[in-house]
Amino acid sequence: MSDQTAPNEPVVSGLAHVCFTVSDLERSLDFYCGQLGMTPGFEFRRPDGTLYGQYIHIGGRSFLELFTGELSEPAQGQAYRHLCLEVPDIERAVAAFRERDVEVDDIKLGGDRSYQAWLTDPDGNRIELHQYTPESKQGPYLA
Repeated sequence: MSDQTAPNEPVVSGLAHVCFTVSDLERSLDFYCGQLGMTPGFEFRRPDGTLYGQYIHIGGRSFLELFTGELSEPAQGQAYRHLCLEVPDIERAVAAFRERDVEVDDIKLGGDRSYQAWLTDPDGNRIELHQYTPESKQGPYLA
């Protein structure tokens, strides 16, 4: 592991994972893997074998990490608003999720000139489905 970064080399290379505390791990796994079609990764188990967490592969090098626990008020000052998932074809994604009984809002063009549609996981976490367009303001930053 190097202590030095080359000049002008990015220090952060991407989003590794987002972690949620969930009230019912099995229900959340069914939602993210069964209904949204993500791939289960590795598990977290206590010494007695009890499952208490799960890594889920979103795509590329990105993961969702779920841990079972008590849901309470967000940490003081926490500003989390939603998780945004990129989809290559938002119409196909919305149709597929609706076929799997996921409630998804209608598609609209956002202020960033990208398409979006919204859904909520079993614990109330908001999820944005996001499709870039040729006019998306993010365009100059996409590889």
